Amino acid sequence: MPDNKYFREQSIAISLTVVVFCALAALLWLEVTAVNKFIDEKIVIQLHPADILIGLTIYLKTSVDFVIFIGRLMDKNPGLKGRVGIEIGTAIGNGVGTFAIVLIWAFLKEVNILLALMIALAALVLLRLAQDTLVHNKERSRRDWLEVTTSFIEKLLSKINWLFDPLLAVILPSNSLKVETKRSFVPLLFMAFTVPFILGLDDFAGYVPVFDVINVFGFAIGVFAGHMILNIALYVSPENTIRLVKNRFVSVLGSIAFIGLAIWGFIETYKLLFLHN
Repeated sequence: MPDNKYFREQSIAISLTVVVFCALAALLWLEVTAVNKFIDEKIVIQLHPADILIGLTIYLKTSVDFVIFIGRLMDKNPGLKGRVGIEIGTAIGNGVGTFAIVLIWAFLKEVNILLALMIALAALVLLRLAQDTLVHNKERSRRDWLEVTTSFIEKLLSKINWLFDPLLAVILPSNSLKVETKRSFVPLLFMAFTVPFILGLDDFAGYVPVFDVINVFGFAIGVFAGHMILNIALYVSPENTIRLVKNRFVSVLGSIAFIGLAIWGFIETYKLLFLHN
């Protein structure tokens, strides 16, 4: 019976993940079709394997932020309801962030200041996430080199984030970045949506320079497929995923990864503002 329940829940969740992927792909087609009516340089609606593979590969290689966030959500919201909310919310968040960048890129290719602003704001959110990733380590009483490193990074991030908290408070709800247990489906869906939306903006905006050499439509489909594959893979063994994400060493590495992504975002912001014509 437990095996039957596991197989049934896996089948339901995986099927739903595929349906959400197909829905996002259809919405992307509708968006691009509508956008093409208003721009001179049309976005080609074609699916080339190379474009899809590039989008999928780049997404999976830079998905450490999603892995950490989804793992923390899984820990706080177990069960089929939690999985459905997490999978739908994160996929839609990532998708809407992608839609936004495609829309801005199509209409405002030359307005680098707008893209730069979006990337900079996303980078600030990543710094907040880097601090939140270290929170559970503070509960441990052990004082070793890892705890000292964790404490140092957390204090440094706390000082930096304090400067930008008033700005982020205007942009985001106060609890939108906190991973918590949600008793009802809609709040869980919203929580699962918010951070992937920000991360989707940051990641996809960073890919904008690539759009000159590949097809943006196929690339975006590849990104959606990468997120679908990642979600399915993380839920093959939820216990191992949660155990990995809660590991003290992984927490520090995850925080460093968020910091690295934020720095990359600030570098991209600088390039857009001062190096692009």
